[in-house]
Amino acid sequence: MAGLFKKIFKRFSRDHVDWDDLEESLILGDLGVPMTTHIIDRMRDLGRSLKPEDAVNICREEILNIIPASPHSLSPLGDRPKVILIVGVNGTGKTTSAAKLAKHLKDANHSVMLAAADTFRAAAVEQLQVWAQRIDVPIISGTSKADPSSVCFEAQSAAIQSGCDFLICDTAGRIHTRHNLMEELKKIRRTLSKRDDSAPHEILLVVDATTGSNALAQAKQFNDATELSGLIVTKLDGSGKGGVIVSIAHELGTPTRFIGVGEKADDFNEFCAAHFVEHIL
Repeated sequence: MAGLFKKIFKRFSRDHVDWDDLEESLILGDLGVPMTTHIIDRMRDLGRSLKPEDAVNICREEILNIIPASPHSLSPLGDRPKVILIVGVNGTGKTTSAAKLAKHLKDANHSVMLAAADTFRAAAVEQLQVWAQRIDVPIISGTSKADPSSVCFEAQSAAIQSGCDFLICDTAGRIHTRHNLMEELKKIRRTLSKRDDSAPHEILLVVDATTGSNALAQAKQFNDATELSGLIVTKLDGSGKGGVIVSIAHELGTPTRFIGVGEKADDFNEFCAAHFVEHIL
């Protein structure tokens, strides 16, 4: 999505507006068809008086109207651990994002525990164990092919006993078109609610900004299976378009809570709408 507004300006290089070309630019920026149609309709209302700066301002305004200015930060519950499920498909940076979120919360002086519940991939468990050692947080790990629900339940019990502020559970990298894996996610939710009927308290979907419409499709499937409380958007390091943030917020109302902007442990920030719009300029 970087350079989107510059592309809009180019569509006004002639005396008339090429609406099809302009619409294509917005869709290719991953804003999605419904959002693009809404923006184009607003621009058309100005008719012949539409100027390049008007088009850019309309686009900016509509993006800021859709995405929250500053999604609420994660705060501890005080009397029990806040349980966060990290969900998403393999390859989006899900396990790394779970570790980065743990470090982010630890740096804010919160006590954090990790649960390696992606037991279908031994590499995922090992990866999170390495991260836990690196950032110095406790971890509960499941054996290969162990029931993910039991791992999360064991971790929840340990977090309660130790008085941790946050428990972050890295779940399996589910392929969003496979019904049985979505059912497993629902099972994890039911299991966690046995000790705390409000758990899990957050369900964060990790999506890759470079995958565009695929990320929107994933968000729809996961949101249908279990209501999402937010997104972690990875690869917003200049190579990602980022329009998926807008399209998911517009179609599902799911806010982006955190963004990954690189490979290092500290390349992880709370989402800020103003900074995002500056980025796509």
